[in-house]
Amino acid sequence: MLKTTVWVVGASGRVGKALKAALNKNTNFKVIATGREVDITDLDAVEQACSVYRPNVIVNCASISNADYCEENKVEAFKVNAIGARNLASASASINCKIIQLSTDDVFSGEHNFAKNEFDTPTPNTIYGQSKLAGENFVRELNTKHLIIRSSWVYGEDWEDYVSTVLAHAEKGESFDAAIDRISSPTYMNRIVDFIIKMISEEEYGTYHVASEGQCSRYQLATTILELAGYDTKLAVPISGETSNVVSTLLDNLMMKITGVYQMPEWHVDLEAYIKNMKKEG
Repeated sequence: MLKTTVWVVGASGRVGKALKAALNKNTNFKVIATGREVDITDLDAVEQACSVYRPNVIVNCASISNADYCEENKVEAFKVNAIGARNLASASASINCKIIQLSTDDVFSGEHNFAKNEFDTPTPNTIYGQSKLAGENFVRELNTKHLIIRSSWVYGEDWEDYVSTVLAHAEKGESFDAAIDRISSPTYMNRIVDFIIKMISEEEYGTYHVASEGQCSRYQLATTILELAGYDTKLAVPISGETSNVVSTLLDNLMMKITGVYQMPEWHVDLEAYIKNMKKEG
C-alpha cells in the first residue's frame, strides 16, 4: 500500500510537534518534518524542498503567533505568516499537492458579539491577524486544493498556554486577573491534530473552523481550570477591559455541520479530560 507523504512545515512549533508525533504513529503516512532548515520565506528554497520531498500534502504549521511581537515586527510577521504561506501554496500547486494552512480566530476583530462562521468576512485589527489573513488569501488564490483551518484559544501539552499559566499561579497560591469580557471557546490542540489527520485523506477543501463547541469568558475558563485541578476558584479575580465592549472571537464550525466530516465536543469535556490526565501524570 502506497503511503501518503506529508510534509509538516514548522514541526518544531506547538501544533507541528504534536502533529508530527501523531502522524508517526500511523503507518499510512510517510512524514517529513522541517523547522528552520527550510526557509519558507525563500521561494527557491521551498520549490527545491518540494522537488526533493515530493509531498502529497503539505501542512503549514509555521507562524509568528506572538501578537505583541508581530506589532513590533510588522515586516517579519508578514514575511513569515503571509509570504511563507504564499510560497508554500505556489510550490504545492506546481506539483498538484494539497496544502493545509493553519490560521487563527484573530482574523476577526472580536468587535461583534456573535459566533463567526466561515462565510463571515474577516476584519482583523492586529498585525498578527492581518498577516495570517494575508496568508489565507495567498493560499486560496494559488492552490485550489487547499484547506484553511482556524481555531481559538488553543491549549495542549508541553508549552505555555492559558491552562498552564492559570495552574502556575494556583501552585504558588497567587491571585490573578481574568477578563469577564473576552469570549471564545478553548480548544484542545490534540483535537485539532486529529481533525488535520482525518482531513489529509478527505476530498474536502475550503475554510474550516475547528473550535470546541460552547463558549466562555477568560474568567469562566480560569475558574473551571482551578475547580477541576482542585484549587480555590477565588484566585481568579474577575476584571473587565478598558472599554465596556465585549471582545468575542467565538467561532461557529458551520462547515463541519454542513459536511458532517467531524464533530467537536463541548469545550469543558476536553478540558476536564486534559486536566484529569495531567493530575494522573503529575
